[in-house]
This record gives sequence, structure tokens and C-alpha cells, in this order.
Amino acid sequence: MADWLMFAGTYTRGGTSKGIYVYQMDAESGGMTQVHVEEGISNPSFVTVHPNQKYLYAVAEVSESSGVPGGALMAYEIDHSSGKLSRINQQSTGGPGPCHVSIDASGKFAVVANYGGGSVCMLPVNEDGSLGPSSQFIQHYGGTKVNPRRQEKAHAHSANLSPDNRFAIINDLGLDQLRVYEMDLEAGKLNFNEESSVDSAPGAGPRHFDFHPNNRYAYAINELGCTVTAYNYDAASGKLSEINSLSTLPKGYEGENTTADIHVSPDGRFVYGSNRGHNTLAIFKIDESDGSIEFVSDQSTGGKTPRNFAIHPDGKYLYAANQDSDSIIQFEINSTTGELTPVGREIRCPMPVCLKFMPLG
Repeated sequence: MADWLMFAGTYTRGGTSKGIYVYQMDAESGGMTQVHVEEGISNPSFVTVHPNQKYLYAVAEVSESSGVPGGALMAYEIDHSSGKLSRINQQSTGGPGPCHVSIDASGKFAVVANYGGGSVCMLPVNEDGSLGPSSQFIQHYGGTKVNPRRQEKAHAHSANLSPDNRFAIINDLGLDQLRVYEMDLEAGKLNFNEESSVDSAPGAGPRHFDFHPNNRYAYAINELGCTVTAYNYDAASGKLSEINSLSTLPKGYEGENTTADIHVSPDGRFVYGSNRGHNTLAIFKIDESDGSIEFVSDQSTGGKTPRNFAIHPDGKYLYAANQDSDSIIQFEINSTTGELTPVGREIRCPMPVCLKFMPLG
């Protein structure tokens, strides 16, 4: 079996992390060996790999970069033999606090969500992997103010591209809305489709999002409401319509909590969401006949503040990034029940936020 690389985006604030951490994974055991640390970038909290697997892109989640107001997106070349990253260039994202980036399936554009600025930026990707200046900047306005501290204005939290590469779904925590945009890759622009967009429950605060492998369902995790919402997804129009929504927390839990990340298992049978505070992964079973979800159980992540997590593409292992305990914990997935079992392996990584896999060979 081929080995893999795993890239870990981190927060460098506080001085414990140096940047982007690169690990080589043994596909059989799931064990990780650190092979590189890319320094010189502030708060590379979210990373993603180009479809051709030659380049990696990382946001710099800051309010100013290289003297320019707003955050930045960095482009790197990946050395497959060593895992080393070599910086190519960077471009401004136009707004503060970029927190999520996706590369479209053609590899020609990056779409970035600026949390702090409540905005979305589209940047061209050149054939050599370098980034061009923004081709479009979209400012979201308003804020539901249901949560006065967190929803005082727009906060775009993730930019999620449909499997057929036609639509971008922007989860905006401040607006309580999943905004659907049609992607125009000829013009390098996003066109808002209000009819296909959907409002979440007031105060829910939609954060991250994932599509079901059948491209008929999609799932959002709501940071403030601590819920997962299942949606029907019309691939022809991009339209979302709610199926059901369930809490990520067990009955009776009264402690503080916000949710963070969400992923559907590669076989489409389960969806997982992370709880920060309860420090667990909530596990839901998906009814593949209608896309609805049913709570199964929760699993401690073995650390504090599980931010993002990643499911290996073969569906055997899940890795949870515990931001405030500087650890990534490996779990084995029960393909029948969806439940998670710690394998007893802890990967040390300072303030991990985002995990991404890439095959070697």
C-alpha cells in the first residue's frame, strides 16, 4: 500500500507552533513520522492540496500581511520525496481573518472565506501553482445578532465547492445562512443564487459543511447552536433544503461548547462532528434512503478543544486535532457501527487546526 503525507495547519500565535507540519503516514498502521516543518507563515490555520497534488495552499489567518490590510493565501510546491514545502508566492485575500480555502476541481481558482471580514475572495491559480491577484471580492453584510457577541456582523466561515465543480456554498456564521454561488470559471467569479441558498435556525451559526458521496445530500455543523443539519442537495440548481437537525451533545450536558468541523465517511454511512468544550466527536448514522441523521454516540478525542479532524480516504482511520493539548489522536473506524476506537497513538503537534491527506506515488 502506498504511503501518504498529512499536512497540519496550526496557529502560531503564542509561539509554540512554527508553521505547517508535514507527516508521512504508513497506510497499513496509520502511524505518522514528522518529515518537515514549514516556517515563516503566521497562523496557517487551514490548508488544502491542489488537485494535481503538486501544490499546497495555506491561509495566513491574520488582519494584516506584508504591510497590506487583510489576510493572505500562500502557495507552496510539494516535494513528494521529502515532504518539504517550498514557498512560491502569496496574495492578499482582501479581508481579515481568512480561515478556509478550497481549490476548484479544474485547479484554476482558489476560493477563500474571510471570517474576520465576513467576505469571500476568489483568486486565480496559475499553471506553475502561483497565485494571481484576486479576480473577485465579495463582501457579506448584516448579522442576525441573535448571539450579540458572535453575530454582530457577517462571518464567512467556510468555502465549500460542489463535487461537480459548479457551485460554492459559503457558510456564514454571522448571517445564519448557507449562501449558494454559481461558479463562473471563465470569468473567475461567483454569482449569488439567492433562491438556492438557505437560512439556518436563528443563532445556529453555520460553520463547516460536507457533501455526501452520492451528491444528493449535504451536512452542516452549526458552531453556536451545537447541531448538525442534514440537507437535500439538488445538484442541478445547487438548492439546499433542510431534512433534519440534531444536537451534537448528549442529553443533560450543560457545560460550555462550540462545534467546529464535520466530515461524512467515505462510504456515506456516517457523519462526524467535533465538540469543543465537551471535547468529543459526535457520531451520526445517515439514512441513505432520505439523507436524515440519527445520533449514535460520542467519543472523547483524548485532548482539549478538538478543532478539525480528518478521515483517511480509505475510511479506516480518523485523526482528531486537539488544538489546546498539542496533539493529534488516531482512531480506528468501525465500518458497521461508525464508532471510534483509539489505537493508542498520539502525534505531537503544537496547536493543530486543520489536517489534509495526499497520496505518495
